[in-house]
Amino acid sequence: MHRSIEWYEESERLQAALARGGAFLTVNSPDGRANPMTIGWAQIGIVWSRPVLTVLVRESRHTYDCIREASAFTVSVPRAGEFSEELLLCGTKSGRDIDKVVEGGLSLIAGQELDTPVIEGCVQHYECKILARSQQTRPDFCADDVLASFYPNGDHHLLVFGEILAAYAQGE
Repeated sequence: MHRSIEWYEESERLQAALARGGAFLTVNSPDGRANPMTIGWAQIGIVWSRPVLTVLVRESRHTYDCIREASAFTVSVPRAGEFSEELLLCGTKSGRDIDKVVEGGLSLIAGQELDTPVIEGCVQHYECKILARSQQTRPDFCADDVLASFYPNGDHHLLVFGEILAAYAQGE
């Protein structure tokens, strides 16, 4: 059973997941199929006087094309030590080539506020309506070490700002 929480409550779970194995970003593809991807970078806070979860998606990812067309995304946070194989699959395989939900044995639950599902069994979920997208390019960076370390081939991220419409955690 899930219980509603305020967007900022228990956000340390998301932060901890990002610091270890990641969390699931799910977006519907243009054909309506749920496409989960592992994320290791995200931010949660206030932007434009709204609660916002910002996720980063590289241009080379199938999720990039999906999220460019989508109006929403979800983030599902696994408990520490759980979903490690599924996170690995969703972080290394492309939705262009396989159905990651099927291949990973993932189960989906319908979103409470949006048409984008969440991953069943995760301890926390965020449902986000996309407010804005911002494509990063080489001139946007002031730190050469960031460019050299994270973008040696120019595969820059799209920053996607999602207003958190629902946040809920596994009842404990």
